[in-house]
Amino acid sequence: MKIQFKCMVILSLFLSGVMALGQDEGEKLFKQVCVACHTINDGKLVGPDLAGVHLRRSEEWLLKFIRSSQSVVQTGDPVAVALFEEFNKIPMPDNAFTEDQIRKIIAYIASNSPGGPGAAGTGGVSPATGKFSNQSLQGDASNGEKLFTGNVRLSNGGPSCISCHNVKNDKVITGGILAKDLTDVYTRLTAAGVQAIIGNPPFPAMSQAYPGKSLQAQEISDITAFLKLTDDIKKNQEGTNYGLTLLLSGLCGAVVLLLIFKGIHSRSKRGSINQHIYDRQLKSI
Repeated sequence: MKIQFKCMVILSLFLSGVMALGQDEGEKLFKQVCVACHTINDGKLVGPDLAGVHLRRSEEWLLKFIRSSQSVVQTGDPVAVALFEEFNKIPMPDNAFTEDQIRKIIAYIASNSPGGPGAAGTGGVSPATGKFSNQSLQGDASNGEKLFTGNVRLSNGGPSCISCHNVKNDKVITGGILAKDLTDVYTRLTAAGVQAIIGNPPFPAMSQAYPGKSLQAQEISDITAFLKLTDDIKKNQEGTNYGLTLLLSGLCGAVVLLLIFKGIHSRSKRGSINQHIYDRQLKSI
């Protein structure tokens, strides 16, 4: 009996350890990726509050949606389409999670949802927990503009926003077209959403661009302030059209090059390149 009791205790401890390990991995994955756009029992952010989502949706649906939300949307699934429409048609990035990893994330959400074993201690999970806390910081839109355009370098050496993004702001040169235009991002995501995404990028291209180069809390606040200002004034901005400028610059450059080539050609034709040989032959006669 004692041996059986010891085996049961050991088995119980082993299973508890396995469950704790799974919980830890689910928490790690959630805070690395999901927390940029979602909270648990702390309200909507870029995406919906996930508290109790394990009760509202089947595991099969969650496995498909978390792995590739747009694939589910494209099937015409009414719930997926409604979510996509409700949250400003911002696509949730596809994830390379395994089914086991997704189940661990769901378990973490369930644990921290109201009534879950972890909810009493945490009260839920807030946006970007542990990454930054800049709600009290006053953003400087002027410095945010410089950080956005790269006129001021980011503290940890990350690339400037304008490398991939554009905004309709007459004070700023046209930006990149590799990613979404951010002119009205403040309206679409609100301050909390903008800060969460900048502080903990959920999109693969962004996360790969800033490995170990996270923005400082004040930088996040300043860029957010600049994006708010850009959103506020967008109706009064004409937007810079570089088409005519580039055309005229190209024509002027072509004229200059033609004049240079003409000068070189004229100099080469002042005499035959073999004139000195001809002259030497005449002297030898």
